Amino acid sequence: MTKPLLPGISTTKMVEGVFAVNKPKSISSAQVLRDIQHSFNRSALFAPWLDAERTRRVQESKRQQQRRRDKRIQVKLGHGGTLDPMATGVLIVGVGKGTKRLQDFLTCTKTYEATVLFGAATDTYDVLGKVLSKAPYTHLSRENVEAALNKFRGSINQKPPLYSALRMDGKRLYEYAREGKEIPREIQERPVTTENLELREWLPGGCHPYTWPDEEADEEEKLVADKVLHLDVASEDAKNNLSSIDNTLDADLTQGTKRRREIEDEDGAEIGITPARKRQEICPAPIMSGARQESGSSDCVTAPAARTLPPAERQMSPEDLPSTGKPPAARLSMTVTSGFYVRSLCHDLGQEVGSLGIMSELVRTRQADFELGRNVLEYDDLCKAEDVWAPLLVQVLDDWQGKMAKKTEEDAPDHNVSLEPS
Repeated sequence: MTKPLLPGISTTKMVEGVFAVNKPKSISSAQVLRDIQHSFNRSALFAPWLDAERTRRVQESKRQQQRRRDKRIQVKLGHGGTLDPMATGVLIVGVGKGTKRLQDFLTCTKTYEATVLFGAATDTYDVLGKVLSKAPYTHLSRENVEAALNKFRGSINQKPPLYSALRMDGKRLYEYAREGKEIPREIQERPVTTENLELREWLPGGCHPYTWPDEEADEEEKLVADKVLHLDVASEDAKNNLSSIDNTLDADLTQGTKRRREIEDEDGAEIGITPARKRQEICPAPIMSGARQESGSSDCVTAPAARTLPPAERQMSPEDLPSTGKPPAARLSMTVTSGFYVRSLCHDLGQEVGSLGIMSELVRTRQADFELGRNVLEYDDLCKAEDVWAPLLVQVLDDWQGKMAKKTEEDAPDHNVSLEPS
C-alpha cells in the first residue's frame, strides 16, 4: 500500500538531524525514543531514510551482517542525556546522522526547575525512594534556605547519588543499591559548576501538594546508607551484626577487578543510541562548559562540606513531628554544567540548613539552544497522526540544519583574508 504524501513536504528527502521533545512524567527516556521510533518507522516522511538503510545493509559484507545484533531496519534514534522517569522537560533526540552530534550536548549547560521537600532523606534522594531518616524542619524559612544556596553557587565538588548510572568496577551504582550490596569504595566527588541558582518560590507546610514517601527502608537498607551516605540511621544491633564480616569483605574488595572508567549521567547525561549497540563508556574528561575531570584531579575546586547532623538531632519519632505533619518545600531554578545531579543538590541543601531534603519535582526547561515553549516538540503530538507531527518536525530539523551550516561557515578559515601585515 502506498503511503500518503504530505502536502508541502518532500517524501524523497532524507530527514536527519537533532530536535527536542518535551518528555512527560512517569516514562523513561528510552521509552520515549521507542514510541517516537514507532511513529517514524511507519511514516512517509522517513520512508526514504529506511529505503537507503535497506540498500546499505544489502551492500554490507557477510561478516558485518553477522555481527549486527539487531536485524530490524528502523529509524536510527538516540538521546543527548537522560531524564529520570519522574522528571519532565527537554529531551534532546538525534535522528539518522544527527546521532553523531549528540556528544555535543554533553558539553552544554542545562537549566532546571526543581522542588525540594524538607524534613526527610531517601535512598534515591527523591520522592520515589524509601525513607531513611526524618529531621526537624520547623526552624526553616525562606531566608535561611536562600543563605544556604550560596554554598552551591559557582565551581563546587558534588557527590553523585548512589542511585545513578555511574560505573564502579564495571557495574552501575544503582545495581549495587538494588542488590543491597555495599559498593567497593567511596563515591568520589566530582567538579561541577552552578552558573545560576535561585530560590523561585518558598512553599510553607500545608501550602503545597508534596509529601514524603510512605515506604520506610528496612535495617539492611539503612546499613547501606550508613556506609555510603553517612546518615548514621541503622540501629546499633544491625551495625554489630555487620562488623564481623567487614574484614573479609574489605579483603575481597581490595583484590577486585580492574577499575573501569565511569559513565556520567546527570539526572541525566548518558547518551542513548537506538538500535542497541555496544555502549561506549564515556570518561569524565574535560568537564562541561569546560570538561569534566577524573576524580582526584589536583585541579578540583573543593566545595564547602555539607553539614551532617548528629543522630540525636536528626532522627525523629512520629510524636516529635509538628502537629501539622507537613514540611515546607522550595522551588529552585538553576543553570548548571554537565554531570550536575539535581537530586544531590536537594539532599545536600537539606543537610546544609540543619534538616534533610529530597527532590519532589524536576523540569529541564532548557538544554543548549532547545527551550520549552520555543522550539521543543510535544511528546503527545509525536504519537499522533503523521500530518500532525511531520510539519512541526521538519521545521525544527530545518532550523537546526541552518544553525549547523552557519556555525560551520563561521568556524571555517576565511581564505580571502590576507595574513600579511598591513
